[in-house]
Amino acid sequence: MTQQPPWPSPRGNCRLIALMAVALLAVLTLLPEAGALPFLFPRFRPQINWTQPPLERWVIEEQPRSIEPHLDLVSHPNRTHSAATSGDGSDAEFLQRLVNIRHNQTSTSRMLWYDVGSGDGLVYPPFVDKALKLLNLKQVAFEIENSVMSKVTCTACRAGSGMLQHQIQSGKTDAELIRMISDYCTNLNIQSARVCQGVAQLFGSELIYVIKRVNLSPDELCSFIIGDGCGDVYNPYHEWEVIFPPVPKPPRLADLPIPMEAAPFFKVLHISDTHYDPHYAEGSNADCNEPLCCRLSSGRPATPNAAAGKWGDYRKCDTPKRTVDHMLAHIAETHKDIDYILWTGDLPPHDVWNQTKEENLAIIKETVKQMVEKFPGIPIFPALGNHESAPVNSFPPPYVNQVDISISWLYDELDVQWRRWLPQSVTHTVRRGAFYSVLVRPGFRIISLNMNYCNNKNWWLLLNSTDPATELQWFIYELQSAEFSNEKVHVIGHIPPGHSDCLKVWSRNFYKIISRYESTITAQFYGHTHYDEFEMFYDPHDLNHPNSIAYIGPSVSPYYDLNPGYRVYYVDGDHDSTTRLVIDHESWIMNLKEANLYGYPIWYKLYTARAAYNMKALRPSDWNNLINELTNNQELFELYYKYYWKNSPARPTCDAECKKRLICDCKSGRSHDRKHFCTDVESKIDEESSKSWKSWFYRGLTNSYSLLSSITYLPKYLLGYR
Repeated sequence: MTQQPPWPSPRGNCRLIALMAVALLAVLTLLPEAGALPFLFPRFRPQINWTQPPLERWVIEEQPRSIEPHLDLVSHPNRTHSAATSGDGSDAEFLQRLVNIRHNQTSTSRMLWYDVGSGDGLVYPPFVDKALKLLNLKQVAFEIENSVMSKVTCTACRAGSGMLQHQIQSGKTDAELIRMISDYCTNLNIQSARVCQGVAQLFGSELIYVIKRVNLSPDELCSFIIGDGCGDVYNPYHEWEVIFPPVPKPPRLADLPIPMEAAPFFKVLHISDTHYDPHYAEGSNADCNEPLCCRLSSGRPATPNAAAGKWGDYRKCDTPKRTVDHMLAHIAETHKDIDYILWTGDLPPHDVWNQTKEENLAIIKETVKQMVEKFPGIPIFPALGNHESAPVNSFPPPYVNQVDISISWLYDELDVQWRRWLPQSVTHTVRRGAFYSVLVRPGFRIISLNMNYCNNKNWWLLLNSTDPATELQWFIYELQSAEFSNEKVHVIGHIPPGHSDCLKVWSRNFYKIISRYESTITAQFYGHTHYDEFEMFYDPHDLNHPNSIAYIGPSVSPYYDLNPGYRVYYVDGDHDSTTRLVIDHESWIMNLKEANLYGYPIWYKLYTARAAYNMKALRPSDWNNLINELTNNQELFELYYKYYWKNSPARPTCDAECKKRLICDCKSGRSHDRKHFCTDVESKIDEESSKSWKSWFYRGLTNSYSLLSSITYLPKYLLGYR
């Protein structure tokens, strides 16, 4: 079985991008002569007429703002933070029982192609084996799927995009290009015929539409999409800066004050990446060869071990309705004193080759109805995920307003659904770009961002990535207004800004905004990765000064190799000295293996942050200290790694490279800039790894010599004596 990656991977659908890349590259390998490949030569640049998108007249200052507090305080008698976060005696016993569970033997690899008859799980027709080895398409697909890009993927991207440009220039029609992609995907057994056809139809037309309208070389295209894994190619079409108002930045404090003990607080629920699958079928095949399994259409399981579990599965399967219902019922019963909910997107499942706008809207409506019924009267602040659109990751900016490709079908419905919890003032920005700002309490505001405008798998941004929908400029306006009004702000979104799925230029501008308004923004909340983690932000001119923390909540979906989970935060509440900082947070999970084994799920508190990591507070400086501790203390890092995977029995071991990657992810709130943030961390881990290796080698030699010395009957010359 192929070893699964011990590093973070995005849980959006990278598989289908891998399918398209591999299919295009397969075409490339079958072209007979190098002379037929002009796109591989640097002098080639397609002659395409560049059309600047029309300018819009959208005046930020003219849009309505939320200026009345949206949250009414509810009294919860006898509620204390210490009581809320303290565990009972059964937690330790239950955790110990989980530790003793043997390693899960039902997990499968995360690759696109799977065949139980093969030694490594990967089977290709002999006729293309040589071509696959030549281009190393296995590694390409693996890296794209897990957002871990190397020069191999970069080379494949350049070849594939250049070939597509060449085929467009040669006069092939859209239908011919789409059929070509589908045929090669099917004939090379890259995926099932229906997945190949769905990928080609859903993604092919959009990609061809965009490529026809940009004047970018393969180097520029791939550097834009892949980021630092493909070099930092200067691209004048995609270099831009936000504009800050001429207002001096308030003097920064040496460190933020620690929130007062026993002061009022808000209890906040964070749910992310539900990926509810209405077609999940218990007992169906969980080991299918498609990007999503555990459905009747996945076929019969080959063995009993390959059957989908009742409450979900660690393999390529999303969340059954019964699991979502059970979790929401558990939360409503266990956390009756929730003040408000953060809901950070990704509602539909991962069957992205087969999705329609109508089905995605139906899932959005059904999940909104679930939340309303389970949490009546509790404000919910949603953010848009990358899976809500059809096709996935497709979020055209407002200037793309043709009826057949406009995103208004989604944003208009979101406005209708979200207005169950949000004030009328948000309508203008939700319908424009699915972002909004709400005053929650006097002096406290929540801003929800549409992070799909930083998504490098959103092909529409190739047309023009300059602050799509004017979102960041609007964000600055909201933050400046909040600063004038002495408001503190929490930012919510889906894709973390430091994740490799976020465009470098967008992330760089966002990072500057966070630094400028560090005295206003007191916390950020995201999802997308499915793991339990965090990201740090620093002053761009002083990396010794941490200025913000982004909390990345765990997924409800077990997709894949994970336990379902959710988070609860305790936020400094209404009082004269409030900081609006997160006081503490706790992660709750359900052990999926035991739920399927015993037929009933048990949700339990996995850990609380301050107790688990021995932190005196959760300020940016405290999280920065934790990163230093994780770097130097292997035992603490292993604890973090366990919680990062939500205590999944399917988690792999983590070597030095894995450790570097995870800790660098914590330090990198700015995407595609690991060299800037991670050099010190990587050198420390390398040094410790080298020391441990030398120590192990020395101990081995010493023990071997002692053993030989104790055997008296060996000839003396074997022991080194003369």
